[in-house]
Amino acid sequence: MIEFEQLLNAQKIGQIPDPYLIAEAGVNHEGSMDLAKQLIDEAQEGGANAIKFQSYKAHLIASKNSPAYWDTSKEKAKNQYELFKRYDAFWKPEYEELKRHCEQVGIEFMSTPFDLESANFLDELVSVHKISSSDITNQPLLESIGSKKKPILLSTGAATISEISRAASFLEKYGAPVCLMHCILNYPTPDKNANLGMIVDLKNRFPNTLIGYSDHTLPGDMENLLLASMLGASVLEKHFSHDKTLPGNDHYHAMDMTDLKHFKARVRRAQEIIGSYEKTPLSEEGESRKQARRSLVSAHPIAIGETITKESLISKRPAHGISPFEIDKIAGTKAKIAIEEDTIISWDMLSV
Repeated sequence: MIEFEQLLNAQKIGQIPDPYLIAEAGVNHEGSMDLAKQLIDEAQEGGANAIKFQSYKAHLIASKNSPAYWDTSKEKAKNQYELFKRYDAFWKPEYEELKRHCEQVGIEFMSTPFDLESANFLDELVSVHKISSSDITNQPLLESIGSKKKPILLSTGAATISEISRAASFLEKYGAPVCLMHCILNYPTPDKNANLGMIVDLKNRFPNTLIGYSDHTLPGDMENLLLASMLGASVLEKHFSHDKTLPGNDHYHAMDMTDLKHFKARVRRAQEIIGSYEKTPLSEEGESRKQARRSLVSAHPIAIGETITKESLISKRPAHGISPFEIDKIAGTKAKIAIEEDTIISWDMLSV
């Protein structure tokens, strides 16, 4: 389960923890239980924390006159009802079976409900609810999900700040923690439209709210997810497929198991480079502190009893003696012994 409080605390102090990664299978199973289970297996092997499906019935989500809003050169359906009807066979018994399979392989089960009925039966199966960008103004669904008092992922695609604030406030009154997911509602999203900088705006506007990112760009080298993580998105979601070359639906802008593994490796590498969030010398720097820093050194021979002046001293490596930061304390003291030129000054040489 997503540790909202832990991730939010890290976000507040600017840390970049391991992002919670959701493989959005959606309906890329295309009505096949075997394929849905294969997607679960591959998401788990690839390193995802959760796999998420979509739960809907075409007649409950879209009218028969609902035009397409996706790239119809990739997905041929010209009508939303037509597309949703193609993949709406799964319902409560199927999701119960998929939940059991997720538990067997060790990955969290999630599904986005698109109606009140699916929201109700999914509540028995999920520990976190997801609300689609398309439902950010759907008060009856927000009310139903909020009343269940479980953590909520709220996608913000195509939403204004006032719409986001209104929906978040509406949900938070139920006491459920909310994660706002930056999202661009454009399939697929060109990189130039990804606007990952909006993650920072959401962090600044909602400092006490967890921020995430739901990605619809082409996977490429997974740089967009990596950058989103570096900018502070603690929860990441991207469509997931067993075969990105398949036509239609959400295959063409999805990642696969290989992409997942590549991303996880890049995150680990980035975290290794970023390292500590507390500035302090490393043990590996100890020798450098001794040898590369400077000490106060006699600029010329100094006789016994001679008053030390700033002009008597020069700063040189190594740092085996008195630090140059102490020069004001040294000036005005007297030499207890004769000090040769180019001698590292120590306190036992001086009458303080």
